[in-house]
Parts: sequence; C-alpha cells; structure tokens
Amino acid sequence: MYDEREQSPEHGPLAGFTVGVTAARRADELGALLERRGAAVLHAPALRIVPLSDDSELLAATKEIIGRAPDIAVATTAIGFRGWVEAADGWGLGEDLLERLREVRILARGPKVKGAIRAAGLTEEWSPASESMAEVLDRLLEEGVDGLRIAVQLHGEPLPGFVESLRAAGAEVVGVPVYRWLPPEDIGPVDRLVDAVVARTLDAVTFTSAPAAASLLSRAEERGLLDDLLAALGHDVLPACVGPVTALPLQARGVDTVQPERFRLGPLVQLLCRELPARARTLPVAGHRVEIRGHAVLVDGELRPVPPAGMSLLRALSRKPGWVVSRAELLRALPGAGRDEHAVETAMARLRTALGAPKLIQTVVKRGYRLALDPAADTKYDAVV
Repeated sequence: MYDEREQSPEHGPLAGFTVGVTAARRADELGALLERRGAAVLHAPALRIVPLSDDSELLAATKEIIGRAPDIAVATTAIGFRGWVEAADGWGLGEDLLERLREVRILARGPKVKGAIRAAGLTEEWSPASESMAEVLDRLLEEGVDGLRIAVQLHGEPLPGFVESLRAAGAEVVGVPVYRWLPPEDIGPVDRLVDAVVARTLDAVTFTSAPAAASLLSRAEERGLLDDLLAALGHDVLPACVGPVTALPLQARGVDTVQPERFRLGPLVQLLCRELPARARTLPVAGHRVEIRGHAVLVDGELRPVPPAGMSLLRALSRKPGWVVSRAELLRALPGAGRDEHAVETAMARLRTALGAPKLIQTVVKRGYRLALDPAADTKYDAVV
C-alpha cells in the first residue's frame, strides 16, 4: 500500500508545474528562481522599459527640482533612484541634483531604496518597516502637508490615490517619472502566454508590476479573449502578484490573486512552492499515491512526466475517480482528436507507459476506462462533475 507520510523528493517543489512570467525587469532572476525549484517557465514580457536617458519628462522634472528644491522627496524603488542619478549625470546635472537633494527630507519606501540613497551619498529621514507606500502616505498626512512641495519618484507603476491624496491635503506634488513602460516590440510571446492561460496549460502566472497585468488584460481584450482569460485566472490558473499594487488591475476585473507577505521575488516564489502543490489532486490508486500536477504526475513521490494528451485523459479520469469514463467522453477531452476513438487507445497506452504503473488505470471492456481507486477511499473521493 502507498505510504501517506511525507517523503523526501529528489525533485523541486514546483516540478511538474508550468509558470508564466510577465516581467520585463528581473525576468531572468525570477525565471531562474522558478526553474531551480523544478518549474517549467514560459516567459512573455508584457512590457518594455524606455531608457531613462531618452525620457524628456524626467529631464524636465530634474531641472525643476534643481531650480527649486522640494520640502520632501519620496523615493520608491532602488533601480529607479539609481537610474535617476545616473541619468542626471549623463545630462551633466548629477552634482546639482545631489546638492539639491541634500537640502530635502527624503522618505524611502524600503531597505533597497535606502541602500540606493546612501550609495549616492544621501541620507533618508525615515522608511516604513512594512515597505508600504500606504504607510508613507499615512505618515505624511498625519504630519500635515498643506503648503509643502513634495517630489514623488514614480516608477512605472500606478500609485493609486497617493498623489491625489497629497494634493487634496494641500501639497504641491512634482512627479519624477524615472522610466516608462511601453508595449513589447514583439507581441508574439504575450499572445502565446494568453493562449496558454486560456488553454489551461499553465498552472500559474506571475505579475511583478501593475502595468504588466494591465497590458496582458488589454491584449486579451484586443483579441476577444478577455472573458476566457478571466475565467481561467478565476478558477484554474493561479495569478500570483508580488504585492497589492500589482494586483489592482486584476482585482478590478474580479480576479482574486495570491500575494506574499513581503513584496519580493523570493517570497513570491516561496508562495508558489506552497500554493501549487496544495492545489494538485492527490488520490490513492491501486496501492499507490498519485499526485496530478500540470504536466507531470508524482507516483509515490517519483516524478513521471506525461505527454499533453495523456494529461488530458488523466484529468478526465480524475474528475470521476473510481468511476468508468467512456471512450467517447475521453475522446472529447483530447485536444484536436477528431472522431476516431482509436486516438484514445493510443494516448492511453502512452499514458500508462509514462506513469510506469499500468494497473493505475483499468480497462472496462466495452465501456471505457477507470482509475483503480483504492476501495477504502471510495466514499472520500466521490465523482466530481
């Protein structure tokens, strides 16, 4: 009989799962973290970043701040703050900018941007332990901002209500757009990602910026696939966001997301390592413990890759564990199989070979196939319609 005790798998916790990555910045780092834990990764940058030195709006904001110092500066991202200083250097304004910022109270969103501020020879006045822009806003409003001039480093993502709340409280806000998001030059990978979500061949999609989430939704809408995409993200494909700001475009469409407690790539990957295995279907079949993942199956803890057609058959059988599923119904589950039931027999033979335990699936003569669910589990695993 199978052993329900935890085993020490030789594979990673994400083995057998496929994860989509929409990030443009740090995509390689995120992909490597996922692959190191066993996941297959589909990378489709939903955006591209315009280099800072090409951004005339940043140049104008920099000159405005040098010409008239703000009372407070809010720094939001390390890469953005470093890029701002580097761009100013490129324009011959670097020393003037730093000299002006030395006169200013600087608030930093988190430890990484604090490091960037100090590397520039500046010192922040305060940073929230939560790394939350909401806490920065609360502090400013509690202190009072009426009549103050506040420079806010924008970082490509919306800061919902942040600038508006400061202005409503009487502050003059100078936006510092450190880089710009634009659609990707090659839309092909995004289209493939949308198709994969709709087809449920992905197990999760990661989002590390709100513009990337908005861009994916916009592209799906352009192709007439928005409803299908939302349905898949709402039930079968897990949307994982690095933080609450990133999740806003999805939540506005009624999609619930998961987010780590700390808004970083490492915790995001750790979250997937918990969530995806917990969502996998595990059944006691013919004396074995069978865990059905996205493109593979764990049989007694051993990873068994399965072809796409075989996974389609196995999912159809697992929806009715222990019950006979007809060849006609299994044929409908096969993508592009047509009307020939022989395709079911071929795919089933390959599935049994891939699983390495032929007795997991029983042939019921003239009726179809069934998962050989252990008798003691019959009442626990009723058919799922």
